[in-house]
Amino acid sequence: METNQPASSTTYTATTPSPGIFGSKIPSSAAFLVAILLFLMPFVDIKCNGTSLKTFSGVQLATGYDVNMDQNKGGLFDNMQEKAVDVTAKATDKKKQSLFMLVALIAGGAGLLLSLTNSKVLIGIALVAGLAGAGGLIAGMMDIKKDAKTEMPNMKDKTPDNDVGNTIDKVSDKMGDLTDNIKITVDFTPWFYISVVAFLGGAFFSYRRMSSAR
Repeated sequence: METNQPASSTTYTATTPSPGIFGSKIPSSAAFLVAILLFLMPFVDIKCNGTSLKTFSGVQLATGYDVNMDQNKGGLFDNMQEKAVDVTAKATDKKKQSLFMLVALIAGGAGLLLSLTNSKVLIGIALVAGLAGAGGLIAGMMDIKKDAKTEMPNMKDKTPDNDVGNTIDKVSDKMGDLTDNIKITVDFTPWFYISVVAFLGGAFFSYRRMSSAR
């Protein structure tokens, strides 16, 4: 007697491949955290003939910084030039703020918070925040360099024709001769460029994570 036994069938269930480390929140959140922490480091270094005079951190650039420098400390000008220094002090003794740097800092904070979520939409916004942070830093750099060129006082400008004016003119001429041999530069440090790369990294890792999200 034959018995018909049903053929056993094996069902295979497709497994979803693991997104890996680049599909997790770790790389993007770490990149944004690095970008933010680098704001505590010097971003701008003002130099005279290659010698550093003053540095500004990213936080200072974003929240407000004093561009007035103490010439007596640096030994850059002697007593004969003090009057001319007093004249130019008014042009530099003021508080400034880079709105582009502030936007970059805010974008970094937003990107960090959004990268910790699991929402595909919010991760996409984190991607935009990373690009905005890098763009804000680059725009801020261009704006600060442009501002440094336009606000450099002209020591050879003539003052009114009187005793005080003639005295200032003489001092200014001497200062003009001195400044011909002085090169003031506004350099951005490697910390600044690493922060730009970190923002771009946050945007890239957010894109990878968003692409791997189901």
